[in-house]
Parts: sequence; C-alpha cells; structure tokens
Amino acid sequence: MKMLSIKPEISRFEKFEEFASEFKIGQGDLVITHEFLFDEFMLPLKLEADFCFQEKYGGEPSDEMIDKISSEYKNEKCQRVFAIGGGSVIDIAKILVLKDVTNTLDVFEKKIPIIKDKELIVVPTTCGTGSEVTNISIAKIVSKETKMGLAVDELYPDYTAIIPELLLGLPFKYFAYSSIDALIHAVEAYVSPKANSFTELFSVKAIEMIIDGYVKIIEKGQEFRSEIIEDFLVASTFAGVAFGNAGVGAVHALSYPLGGKYGVPHGEANYQIFTGVFKVYNQKDPNGKIAKLNQLLADKLGVDNSEDIYDILETLLNKITTKKELRVYGMKEEEIDIFADGVIAGQQRLLANNYVELSRDEIAEIYRKLY
Repeated sequence: MKMLSIKPEISRFEKFEEFASEFKIGQGDLVITHEFLFDEFMLPLKLEADFCFQEKYGGEPSDEMIDKISSEYKNEKCQRVFAIGGGSVIDIAKILVLKDVTNTLDVFEKKIPIIKDKELIVVPTTCGTGSEVTNISIAKIVSKETKMGLAVDELYPDYTAIIPELLLGLPFKYFAYSSIDALIHAVEAYVSPKANSFTELFSVKAIEMIIDGYVKIIEKGQEFRSEIIEDFLVASTFAGVAFGNAGVGAVHALSYPLGGKYGVPHGEANYQIFTGVFKVYNQKDPNGKIAKLNQLLADKLGVDNSEDIYDILETLLNKITTKKELRVYGMKEEEIDIFADGVIAGQQRLLANNYVELSRDEIAEIYRKLY
C-alpha cells in the first residue's frame, strides 16, 4: 500500500530574481501569473517569455476560462509552463501542460486521454493552496454550476519553488482565507481514512504552525504576518503533502456548490463550512481518530476541555476573519436540498475521505444550520 508521494523537487529562493536566473525563464516558456506580480517582479528582469495574466479572464478558474486561455496561448514550441500565483493560476496551468486539450470539461470527465507533454514549474504566492505539491486541479464547471476536481499523476508539478518575497504584499483578506484553507487541508487529511503515520506528520506540523502563527498575529497585529510569512508558506506546503496523499472530505465537497453557484472564493467557501462539518463528525463518533485531533487543537489553543473545541477554534479564526451566514452570499433556502443532492451526486471522490459517513439528510442539515 502506497503511504506517501512527494513528486516535485522543492527549492527555496530569497528573491524572485534568483529563481528566474536559476530556471532560465525565457523564450519558449509560458508564464501564467497576475499583472501586479509581473509589474513588480518580472518586468524589471526583461524576461523573454510569453505571459498570461489570469485576472483578465475572470475570477475563480472555470472550464470556459481554461478553454479560452488554452486557445489563445496554444504554442507547440512551448516546453515549460510556469504557474506563479495562487490556487487559480496553478489549477489553470496544470491543465495547460496536457496534450491536445480543446475542451476542459472532457478532461475533468476523463473522456479523452490525459497525456502530459510540458514541464510544470509552480511558485505559490498565497499560503493556502498546497497545489504546488498535489496532482489535483479544481475548476468551476459552468454548465453544472458546481466545481469539479481532477486528480491524476500527470498534474504533479515537476518543480516547486518557495519564495517568501512574493507574499509580502498579499492583502490580509487573502492571507486569512488562504491560510485557513491550508489549516482545513491539514485537518481534513488528518482524519481521513486514507491517513497514515507519514501524512499525519505533515498534517500535525501544518496545524501547529498555522495556529501558532494566528496567535502571534492576534497578539501583535495584522502587519506582523510579514515577519512570519514563510512559516505560513511552508505550513501550506506541508498541508498540501498531507491532503495530496490522504485527501480532503466533506468540507471541500459542501463548499463547491457555494463557489460554483455564487463565485465564493475557494478558501472563503471552505471556512464557512469547516466547523459545521466537524461538529457533526464529533457528535457521530467522538472516540475515534477525531479525539486525537481534538486534543491536539486543545493543546495548541491552551484549553483543558476539548468538548467544545470547534467553537473555541472558531472564536480564534473569527479574530482573523469573520465567518458569515450562507445567505449573505445569495444562497436561497430552497437551495439547501439542491446543494445536498448535488454533493451526493457529484462529490463522491471527496466524500470517500470523510471521517464518518454523512447521509444526504445530514449534509442538508449542515447547510441548514449554516444558512
């Protein structure tokens, strides 16, 4: 039984300029990034590569967005794709390294052969995606009004680079939701039935680093994050290793309709669902693997009683960013049952990683309580 895979070679650079020189970015390379990153870090270097700015095509990645980018930047001479950005940029780049993709939905539904014919180099510029070390790409499927995930080994990056400099200008809102997303990755992977002693090492370390960092930020102020941003970046990668091997479950599964229907960013949508799912897990089987998680969280939060640990954790997270009711995003009460049915029908890949099985009615009740 396979226990752990870490596919990309991981490097660290103090400055982006060092990375660009080491990897010799130039002609024949396609760089998927954001214009503000290009202006600050890439334009001064006069790199002779093709650049694609993701935000010119919309917000969260969709199959239609990827199709448009693919058609505009299709270049048979391109041998390498660089993804320099957050989860959206990385998800797009992972599809662009595949051969003969003209319809992204066909790829996600595995209706065509999945063949990788370009090298993929990833530089994360948020501290949450973990996608720099996983074989997973997520996209909104416009026709289905939800998100789908594709998990195949062809999507593993070949190289990953950690460059803390690129995160120093990350606005606090994006820092908050991306790092909470990393925490959720680590927590969901920890209780997954696919977890093992190797993945647990990465989960635990990520949980500890993120919570310790939040405590310091709450004590010293939001700007202190720049002093410890590398800790969050590394923790995100640790969490990526954990969930890339053990998987994530119902939190992600229930968040996808919210992102697909109402365009709620991935990390933000996950945060709205997070503790609601884990409270149900804890009620259904408090004496299994979750008991170890509860004790870990209690120890890190400095409380003696882990009985109400998810309320206590939520109190901490709300000091970083405020959780909202689902209706704030436009969700309608009659969509509770529609979303629950959609999760059961379309997210079995994720639901297989649940700590305990959740019925369709239990999923609907989670939505109802969060509504």
